[in-house]
Amino acid sequence: MGELSVDRQHLDHLLVDAASGYDAPYQQVFAELAVSHRGRPAATIVPLLRAAAERALLGFTPADLADQAEAISSGRPYELRIRVIGR
Repeated sequence: MGELSVDRQHLDHLLVDAASGYDAPYQQVFAELAVSHRGRPAATIVPLLRAAAERALLGFTPADLADQAEAISSGRPYELRIRVIGR
């Protein structure tokens, strides 16, 4: 399980929101990788997650990305706790 603090104004970078103009929220990329990369080595998934996180301006730690990649590789659920900051 990971934890992430996200400023309220950047929440659409993380979660799918049809009203947002942001084109690749992290949630969508994660879901696509979970389908397309299940069973592949976690080491090949980490750079893809890192690139998606950087595009979305999300500050996941290397350990968070490795844990997410392992969840994708193994097909296990991944729980992410999000703390929304700001007004």
